[in-house]
Amino acid sequence: SPRPQVQWLGCRVPGSGGAAAAMVFGGVVPYIPQYRDIRRTQNADGFSTHVCLVLLVANILRILFWFGRRFESPLLWQSIVMTLTMLLMLKLCTEVRVANELNLKRRSFADFDPHHFWRWSSFGDYVQCVLAFTGVAGYVTYLSIDSALFVETLGFLAVLTEAMLGVPQLYRNYCHRSTEGMSLKMVLMWTSGDTFKTAYFLLNGAPLQFSVCGLLQVLASAFPCHPQKPVPHTAHPASAKAL
Repeated sequence: SPRPQVQWLGCRVPGSGGAAAAMVFGGVVPYIPQYRDIRRTQNADGFSTHVCLVLLVANILRILFWFGRRFESPLLWQSIVMTLTMLLMLKLCTEVRVANELNLKRRSFADFDPHHFWRWSSFGDYVQCVLAFTGVAGYVTYLSIDSALFVETLGFLAVLTEAMLGVPQLYRNYCHRSTEGMSLKMVLMWTSGDTFKTAYFLLNGAPLQFSVCGLLQVLASAFPCHPQKPVPHTAHPASAKAL
C-alpha cells in the first residue's frame, strides 16, 4: 500500500509529519548550544566560520539541484532553513570578532583580497559574497538545466561539499592544538543528526548522491571532537586568534 502523505508547508510530503519536521529542523539543533556559548562568552574563537561557508555552499547547490531533479520537499526546506541558520551564525561571529579586535582594519568583500577571504569586517560583506555565488551558480544552472550530466554532477557536488562539514573545524582544532571554545554538544549532535539523515535518505529513496555522501558525512563529522591538549598561552584579546 502507498505510504501516507501529509500536508506540510504547502507541499505533499511522503511519510510521517514528525519525520519530515525532524529532517527539516534537526540539522539546526546542533548549532543552538554553540550559538548560546558564543553569546554568553562573547568569544567566537572556538567555532570555525568556515563551517558556515561549507554549509552555505552545499545547501545553495542543493536548492539549485532541486530545480533539475525534484527530490522530497523536506530536503529542500532543510536547505532553506540551514542557509538562514548559517547566516545567523555568521552575523553573531562577525559582531563578536569585530567587537574584540583592537586594531580593526576595514576588510570588505569588494576588496577581492584572497588573503582575507571569509574574514571581513561586516556581516553585509558575507551576504554580498553569498548573493554573488548564488547568482553565478544559479545562472549556470539555468543555462545547463536540460543537461542530465550537469544536474547529477550538481547534486553530487552539493552533498559532497556537505560531507566535508567537519573538516574546517578539525583544521581549526589542529592549528590551535585545542578544542577549547568548541561546543562538544554541537559535534555529538552533528554525528547523531547525520546518522538520522542518512537513514532518512536510504528509507525514502533519495537520489544516490544523498545516501553515499551521507555515509561519508557520518564518518567526517565525528573527527572534530577528538580532544587535544590545549597549548599554554599568555592572556590576550580574543581577536588575536583566527576563526
